[in-house]
Amino acid sequence: MNSSGASASPRDSFSPRTPAPSLRLQRGGCLGALFKLLALAVLACVVLSCLAVLTLRWVHPFTSAYMLEARAHAASERNWGYRTNYEWVNLEQISPNAAVAVIASEDQQFPFHDGFDFKSIRESVRASEHGKKLRGASTISQQVAKNLFLWNGGFLRKACEAYFTVLIEAMWPKERILEVYLNIAQFGDGVYGVEAAARHFYHKPAARLTSGEAAVLAAVLPNPIKMHVDRPSAYVMSRREWILGQMRDLGGAGYLKGIENENAPPAPKRRASR
Repeated sequence: MNSSGASASPRDSFSPRTPAPSLRLQRGGCLGALFKLLALAVLACVVLSCLAVLTLRWVHPFTSAYMLEARAHAASERNWGYRTNYEWVNLEQISPNAAVAVIASEDQQFPFHDGFDFKSIRESVRASEHGKKLRGASTISQQVAKNLFLWNGGFLRKACEAYFTVLIEAMWPKERILEVYLNIAQFGDGVYGVEAAARHFYHKPAARLTSGEAAVLAAVLPNPIKMHVDRPSAYVMSRREWILGQMRDLGGAGYLKGIENENAPPAPKRRASR
C-alpha cells in the first residue's frame, strides 16, 4: 500500500504510454523527409532519362545496355575470347534493302503507331488463349528502348521499356529510331548492327547488301544466337522467302520515302508469318 492508502494495479504499472508530442513530431518529420528524398530521386531519374534520350537523338551511342550485359555474361562464363563487333554507320550508308527487311520482318506498322502495336498485342494474347505459342509483339521502338537502355527479364523491365518507348517516340523522328535499331540490333554472337553484320557475314559494307542478304539478316533477328546467317537452317530460309514477299508487298525501297516524310502510305494487309 502506498502513502495515500491505494495500491497500484499491475495493469497500471505496464500500460503503454502515449508518445510525447515531440516524439510524434520527430517521426512525422522523418517520414516527410523520406518522402521528399524519394520524390527527388524519382524526379532526378525522370530528368536524367529525358536528357539521355534527347541527347541520343543526335549523338550516336558508343554501346548499349544489351552489349554490356552480353559482355558481362561472357566474363562470368570465363569466355575470354568474346568480342563485341559493333560499328556505327549513318542511315544513308545502309542499303534500303536492310531497312525494308527489318520493317517487313519485325514491325510492319512502324510508320503508323506511336510505339505500341496494340492490334498485334491483342492478336498475340488471343492466340495464347487458344493454346498457341505466345508471339512477340514488340515494335521496333520497344526493341530500341530495351536494347539501348535496359536489361533482360522481369515486370519492372517491361514497365521501364514502356516508359522509354514513350520518350523515344516523343523525342525522336521515325528515321532516327530506325537508324538506331539497325545499328544496335544483334545479328550473331557478339555481332551488333547491320554494318558489322554485313562485313562479318558477307565481307561487304551495309550499303551494298542485296535484298536476299538483307532478308537473311532480318530472318535471324528473333534469336540470333540459335539462328545463323552463315549457316541458315531450313526455317531461316523459309523466313527469308516470307520476308522477301513482304518487302515486295510493302513496295520495296520506295516505302522508306514515307518514313522520311513522316507520312507513309497505308501498309498492305499482311500475309500470315511462317
